[in-house]
This record gives sequence, C-alpha cells and structure tokens, in this order.
Amino acid sequence: MLLGLQLLNFFLNITKPEKEVTLLKIGKRIKELRTLYNLTQEELANRLELTKGYISQLENDLTEPSVSTLEDIVLALGTTLSEFFKEEDSKVPIVFRKDDYFIKDYQGYSITWLVTNSQKNEMEPILITILPNQKTDNDYPHEGQEFGYVLEGEIELHLDKDVYRIKKGETFYFDSNKNHYLANCKNKICRIVWISSPPNF
Repeated sequence: MLLGLQLLNFFLNITKPEKEVTLLKIGKRIKELRTLYNLTQEELANRLELTKGYISQLENDLTEPSVSTLEDIVLALGTTLSEFFKEEDSKVPIVFRKDDYFIKDYQGYSITWLVTNSQKNEMEPILITILPNQKTDNDYPHEGQEFGYVLEGEIELHLDKDVYRIKKGETFYFDSNKNHYLANCKNKICRIVWISSPPNF
C-alpha cells in the first residue's frame, strides 16, 4: 500500500523542483480536514462504511490506505485527491462541474454533494434522489437551518409529528431543531436540492 501512495505522491508532485518533493503525511492531512469540517472519527467512518478504529489508525499513521480507499476518504471530506495534495495557498474553486461531484448511495436514496469542500463553508448544497416509496434516514435535531427545492416528483417533509406535502417547483425552509426526514410516497423517483447551514450532511 505504501508503494502505491508513494507513486501517487510522485506523480502529483512531478512538476515541483526536486527539493520540494516530499511524501505527504496522509494521517495528519486527514485529521486536519476532518477537524476543519467538525466531523468526529465515527461520523467520518460511517460515511465510508469503515470503523472508527481504522480512521484512528490512519490519522496516527499506523496503517496505510489503498489509493482507492484514500480517494473515498477525501471525497467524503468534500474534496478530491488532487486538491488533497495541493498547497494550502491554492485558489478556492468557484465553478463546480459533474466530475467534481461526490455521490453516495444509501438504503432507498442517494446523496450527491454538489460543491467540493462545502463542509468548511457556511452552506452545504446537495442533491437527494429518493426511490419510489422510500425515505431518507431520520436526521436528529441540530444547530442550523435548512432549505429545499423539489426538482422532480412529490415528497413529504416530516418535522417531528408534523407532515408537509411538497410538490415539484415548491420549496421548504425550517430550523433544524426538530427530527426531520423526507419521504417519497409515490411510485416514481423524486429529486430535491437541499441546502444545510451550517453544513451537516
């Protein structure tokens, strides 16, 4: 595994002067990003279907991830491998394209992160696709506010015991201090742009 990371690091640094080429401390960088985005080791592990212990080992450089696992980790942190290895004074991206998106499938729905590094920003926009007659996981009360726009289909927004039906072209906005989730009670896919502030997904 270490050889693979060394080769990756070499190609990412190939244009740098020889004296500037160094092997990046993978664990330290992962911990810096995780802390920056206010994620616990357990929260990051859950996003990746890994264990908290494995994340801890990575951050303490007790194990080396494969290149594919490292890519999954940095994508879960809202960035890419190339950005992970970039110098800190690199320009902040303004435009994000399809190749920048990170998609994760869950039971009955999927989330597409539309902006890389969004967890360090004030807002986190995502695209949620919910399969017919499925629902998102319950999100417990937390700090912040949330906004959504239904692009396709019809959904039910559950806020504690209250239920709101929202159709295509309609929006919702609420404080995040209640249990909440979305349900698709129809026989066709629905898609929603959902924005959380501060980032929470």
